[in-house]
Amino acid sequence: MPSATRVCVVGAFGRMGERVRASLASEPGMRLGAALEAPGHPRLGEPLEGGALLSDDPKAALPLCDVVIDFSTPASTLRVLDAAATRAVPCVVGTTGFSRPERDRIAEIGRHLAVVLAPNFSVAVCVLTHLAREASKGLGPGYDAEILELHHRAKRDAPSGTALRLAEAVAEGRGGATQEALVITRASETGPRPPGAIGVQALRGGDNPGEHTVFFLGEGERLELAHRAATREHFVKGALRAARWVVGRGPGLYAMEDVLGLRP
Repeated sequence: MPSATRVCVVGAFGRMGERVRASLASEPGMRLGAALEAPGHPRLGEPLEGGALLSDDPKAALPLCDVVIDFSTPASTLRVLDAAATRAVPCVVGTTGFSRPERDRIAEIGRHLAVVLAPNFSVAVCVLTHLAREASKGLGPGYDAEILELHHRAKRDAPSGTALRLAEAVAEGRGGATQEALVITRASETGPRPPGAIGVQALRGGDNPGEHTVFFLGEGERLELAHRAATREHFVKGALRAARWVVGRGPGLYAMEDVLGLRP
């Protein structure tokens, strides 16, 4: 009988890390191999599921694993990716809030390591991204695009990584670049809406796991594409699906669309 895939969970006591660990306990063919948390975490050294010890040292944890699932912070993720690259341990990264230089660093690591990077591992959100791209392409420049997102009060970054990925998809459908079109702040005298702009607005409050709506606004009509999350369990299912997929892959920076076969 084949041995179970050993998973290293980074941010093991975070919102997502705890859910990933709980799902691994009942996931066929997968088990917790190692768990990482920030230096100084009060539970370092504690045995977790299957006897895995909570550690703050990626170099010590990664030899015990076949794949990494990381929902932590940008600094932590980059430290883990650097260590994973030296041992060729593929990584599934759901961390958001990376700066442009940090994203460039991840792209460089992806030349030597298989990395699935996604701001949202929901299969439905991945399909939403695909639909947003196709809608943008089909509707053409006569429709203005706006994106509205809502998350819990504790979320660190705004706009959400998912909202920014949706903006990228809209821009891809138009055949243009995202940064030139992106509008994330509107205040005071803004003047008329710039042609081709993609507006992104963020709301924060309560314990909402995440909502995203893409508006295509035309003359006398509008199209709305929306996803609303009630729990975080579907994020975990998507991350585990990505982890199964990436084991054995060659180096590359992959997206959830690659996992689902939706890459344009």
